[in-house]
Amino acid sequence: MSRITEAFANRKAFIAFITGGDPDLETTEKLIPAMARAGADLIEIGIPFSDPVAEGTVIQEADQRALESGCTTDKLFDAVRRIRQKTAVPLLFMTYLNPVYTYGKDRFMSRCTQCGIDGIIVPDLPYEEKDELAGVCEGHGVDLISMIAPTSADRISLIAKEAKGFIYCVSSLGVTGVRSEITTDTGQMVQKVREVTNVPCAIGFGIATPEQAGSMARLADGVIVGSAIVRLVAKFGRDCVEPVSEYIRNMKKGMEATVK
Repeated sequence: MSRITEAFANRKAFIAFITGGDPDLETTEKLIPAMARAGADLIEIGIPFSDPVAEGTVIQEADQRALESGCTTDKLFDAVRRIRQKTAVPLLFMTYLNPVYTYGKDRFMSRCTQCGIDGIIVPDLPYEEKDELAGVCEGHGVDLISMIAPTSADRISLIAKEAKGFIYCVSSLGVTGVRSEITTDTGQMVQKVREVTNVPCAIGFGIATPEQAGSMARLADGVIVGSAIVRLVAKFGRDCVEPVSEYIRNMKKGMEATVK
């Protein structure tokens, strides 16, 4: 059983996102094992990029801080290799096509395997072009995580049938960011997925409070939180480890309270 599959076994998974190298790599190396201890079941690590088209202001600014602190893809790979020695939590990279192609597809996936990355999420890879990466990911044992948006409608079944690891259900149109309410019929999206596959569904984009996490956990197999965590990193900088850990503990309580 893969680490990703195991993370969803008999529980609703809490998936936490941070930008690698924000505010610096030293903090990232302390933060990820602490997040796992606090209850994060999977952790997404954003590779800082100068043009993150799917991201709102919060994560764009985190990317900028990370790049300014000297974080590079190579340095992040090295940091993840050290992090993997401290925790068994499933780790995923969130990145874009440009950094992967610039690095070299095969070389990129090879390094993912070497440092213990379990999966990769590429928001600007359209379903119709997934073969650009699917083969090389499979060859290196890295799950290419499929994304389903509210606009996917007729393609949900097609995307879900070929999904690996888990399916990332995007709860809102537009870019990432905290939202006061989530109005998309995510339940219907999840239902369509479950008609064709047993691969777990996790809902992300806009979830920030324990109440939102709880209501989404009722609908899906997992909840993804990014911008709310990145905001805490921005606020506390190198002192963010405890505030982020406390936030994760509270979010997990919110999920557990509604699932019981």
